[in-house]
Amino acid sequence: MFVKLILIVISYFLGNFATSLIISKLWANMDIRKHGSGNAGATNMYRILGAKAATLTLIGDALKGVFAVWIGRRFGGEYTALLCGMAVIIGHNWPILLGFKGGKGIATAIGVVLTVNYFIALICILLGILVLIKTKYVSLASMVGVITLPVLLLFNEGMIHFLFGLMLMAMALFRHRGNIDRLLKGNESKIK
Repeated sequence: MFVKLILIVISYFLGNFATSLIISKLWANMDIRKHGSGNAGATNMYRILGAKAATLTLIGDALKGVFAVWIGRRFGGEYTALLCGMAVIIGHNWPILLGFKGGKGIATAIGVVLTVNYFIALICILLGILVLIKTKYVSLASMVGVITLPVLLLFNEGMIHFLFGLMLMAMALFRHRGNIDRLLKGNESKIK
């Protein structure tokens, strides 16, 4: 039990590793959280620093999720892997080392879900891409992907994975509540 708790704590602090802050500092000697939307994620990086910086951010944030699930599975089993996956996203969204000001967790969730069940992850990513192409709303694309996740997990993995998917969905929707409000009001920013 102690080992599993340590793995979850490690995963949380792994989530505190802010890819966007490191890249924005190296790329332009700036803190990305003080520009654009103020979010420490790939979309804000894209809008402020361009596609290359955003891609590096996306990859770095996803790799955090991959590694957290991997260490959880390797040293604690499947259920520990799911808890480590949730912990790394919580650490990304609410990093104690950065004053609890993090990202929205989508890229990290992609890495987590790819490691839990890559086929389901690919379906969610594909749905998100289709929504993004059609609407140009990154937030809507992210939410469609994450809303689909628990349903797919329920029918392909079972109840524990379904609850895990619900937790990921709840965190993502909570972090996107401002986007939801702007979407409903018709003033959400589109990606170019």
